[in-house]
Amino acid sequence: MSERKKTDYKRPSYTPEFKAGAVRLIVEEGRAVSQVAQELGISQTALREWIIASKSAPGGDLESGALTSSERAELARLRRENRILTQEREILKKAAAFFARESR
Repeated sequence: MSERKKTDYKRPSYTPEFKAGAVRLIVEEGRAVSQVAQELGISQTALREWIIASKSAPGGDLESGALTSSERAELARLRRENRILTQEREILKKAAAFFARESR
């Protein structure tokens, strides 16, 4: 029985400029994903993922209202902080009302 040597598959890496250029071909020039992927020698899946990522990337051209991942994290943090501060304010209101009644 011969042992097959496993070859390590290394996923190709692309520069951000290359990715942005590929997305630009689709978005600005209105070309098909399959056509651009074939011309550039990349998979359609990778190209579609780059398009989705560009929607939420800083300066993404596809959706001006999309939040970046850092903005989403900050929004979640601010909502938590807001909830805590609202609870604290309610507790202080109740305490102030209690002590106002006690002082009469």
